[in-house]
Amino acid sequence: MSTTDIELPRMDQPQDSEFVQFWNEVLAPKFTRFRHVLVGGLSYHSEAVFPRLPVRAGDRALDVGCGWGDTAMKLGRLVGHEGEVVGIDCCDAFLEGARADLAQIELKNVRFMRGDAEIALPEGQFDFAFARFGTMFFANPVAGLRNMRKALRPGGRMVHIVWRDPADNPWLSMAKDIVLRFLPPPGEDARSCGPGPFSMADEPTVRKMMEIAGYSDIEFERVDAPVRVGDDVQDAINFQLAIGPAGEVFREAGELAEAKRGEIEAALAEAIDRQARDADGIVMDSSSWVISARNPS
Repeated sequence: MSTTDIELPRMDQPQDSEFVQFWNEVLAPKFTRFRHVLVGGLSYHSEAVFPRLPVRAGDRALDVGCGWGDTAMKLGRLVGHEGEVVGIDCCDAFLEGARADLAQIELKNVRFMRGDAEIALPEGQFDFAFARFGTMFFANPVAGLRNMRKALRPGGRMVHIVWRDPADNPWLSMAKDIVLRFLPPPGEDARSCGPGPFSMADEPTVRKMMEIAGYSDIEFERVDAPVRVGDDVQDAINFQLAIGPAGEVFREAGELAEAKRGEIEAALAEAIDRQARDADGIVMDSSSWVISARNPS
């Protein structure tokens, strides 16, 4: 069976969940604006993880929450011309970018599809399933993880990467702490992208989720690596106020946030200017879990 035989139910509006709608309507333009940070900035994590992924030449691989497709294309090179990769994402703008990039390179074994992993995935068709910083946003994590397991053949492997706790990820937590000095936290009725980047930080909780979802041989590995947060101080400020925990606080505060923008940006600039630099811009510490497991059934 080839990738052209794989079909997913298309999750068009109004079938999209509240969270999928939010990604497409609100977050996608912001993420696209900072693609240079979100893709390039995570390269250290990819370089640390990809050489040790349990994927082999000839495998069929599924990339869940594939975004702009950079990880799916990396997987495409790993599985080789005899293997196949399907990247799935719920965000139309990300998929458009992924397909455009794919058209520029010589990879014939990768395809991108729109879908929501919490609702439906092809079943029993893959040797390997992967997700980089995507499963944290599952509104129903057990359902999403179970669908990923069901997408695997018996004995198939999965790996997903998630952020550890805020204290080990100052690149996300520091800006939120600063913004909260000036603005109130979001209310319970705030629109959001789902549980958020730290929803899978706790190892015992996530291990139990994966056990309930039917996985065996569950392993956690800690990876500490720098992330690039912007080309320069202003780029990093703009990134923090658009995306992530600080961005949520700023967005939900509305007019009050704009009225205090000058004070907030000055405080962020002071903190960000103290961070390290590399050849590509400003970098900060981050820490993730690389979680691997097997489909026993």
